Amino acid sequence: MQTTVTLRDVARAAKVSVSTASRALAGGGLTSKSTEARLQRIAAELGYRPNTLARGLKTRSTRLVGLVVHNLTNASFRVLAEVVQRRLRAEGYQALLCITADDPEQEAETIETLADQRVDGLIICPTGHNGALLASLDASGTPVTCVVRRDETVELETVLAADPEGAYAGTRHLLELGHRRIGLIVGRQETTSGRERLSGYRRALEEAGIAFDPTLVHAGRYEPETGLAGCRQLLDRDDRPTALFAANHESALGVLRGLAERNIALPDDISLLCYEDVPGFAWQRPAISVVDSGANAMAELAADRLLQRLRPNAAPSAAGEYRIGARLIQRQSVRPVAH
Repeated sequence: MQTTVTLRDVARAAKVSVSTASRALAGGGLTSKSTEARLQRIAAELGYRPNTLARGLKTRSTRLVGLVVHNLTNASFRVLAEVVQRRLRAEGYQALLCITADDPEQEAETIETLADQRVDGLIICPTGHNGALLASLDASGTPVTCVVRRDETVELETVLAADPEGAYAGTRHLLELGHRRIGLIVGRQETTSGRERLSGYRRALEEAGIAFDPTLVHAGRYEPETGLAGCRQLLDRDDRPTALFAANHESALGVLRGLAERNIALPDDISLLCYEDVPGFAWQRPAISVVDSGANAMAELAADRLLQRLRPNAAPSAAGEYRIGARLIQRQSVRPVAH
């Protein structure tokens, strides 16, 4: 039976004290670079794995950071996971990726588990239902950075896209091409992104002198099924929209399926504009026009803000809100209304 290699075993093999071995393996300049390199080599040869929780109890740092998202269907969350892991690893941290399915109960359990694991910090796309838990964690000294959505119930540092402006720019682009019946498929209205994207759509209509028609809006959970149901509902209308605006990536996948199952051609039969860019949209034929929410820039800034607060002796900071600009990318899935 294989026995667990202990720190004492590493120290004995290196002919140093246990305290010297501990300092060398922890890094941070408390021993010479040559000693650190030698101890790390010996530890690797022996198969030594540090007890992260025990080390955390002693040093008050586990070098672990929680990253909590709803799914990996949304390409923005995949970008977030890749960027945050890379940035954290470069600073000596490991990311613990957790998926909550946008479910408040799962989210609460995840937050409590990460707190039990004594993570050093947390980056989360919140459901909006567990603000008190997040605020308590933040107040206890574990910094929390929200991304993509704001939790309206508490004051926490938050990194968002410019969703009102992005949805406004996308809707205005369709209006300038002569579209007057624009179907919108959007996220839950109790979420920041869902509500703000609807507000941008409404503002563009109002400025163009077009009355807001709630029957042209289909709101729901962030999943392809919402897009599919919304697409079917809007296509079944006698006064079918001339353009669809799928205002989140999950819904966009459902919309594409809904159009394909009825053999509706883009942009000949209907125009389509999507929110959140992914490489696949540029490769499609026709390539899909999008409002790009800047997922990479959001991820980089969220990592920046959390790492800043994790630095030793970091000064307390107010719960600021940061916005990443959204931009319209015109491709071939949208065209002017035929007269």
